[in-house]
Amino acid sequence: MKEGKSIDPYYVIKALQLYIEGVTLREIERILGVSHVSVMNWVRKYNIKAPENLDYKPTYKVLNHTELMDFFKDKDALKHSGTLITELGDKFMVIKWERFKRN
Repeated sequence: MKEGKSIDPYYVIKALQLYIEGVTLREIERILGVSHVSVMNWVRKYNIKAPENLDYKPTYKVLNHTELMDFFKDKDALKHSGTLITELGDKFMVIKWERFKRN
C-alpha cells in the first residue's frame, strides 16, 4: 500500500481556514503550494462545509511585514469590509469581504 507524503499539519489547517473563508481550491494551491486535490481530500475527510453567503465576495492579498504596515496606514483599506489577517510563513495574507455592488 502506498503511503502518501506527510504534510505538516500547519498547511492542512491553513488550507481549511482559507477554504472556509471562501478561497477556491486552485487559489489555495497557488498560495500554499499544496495540491488542490489534497485540499479537496482534507475538506472531505474533515467534513468541512464552507458557509454560503452570496452577498459578500472574499478577496485576498499576500503581503510582507512592511506592506502589511502600509496597508494599515490607509484608513480606507478597512472601510466597508470585514478583514482577517493570517500568517503564511514569512508573509501575511489579508482576506477582505466586500459587499457586491448592486445595480
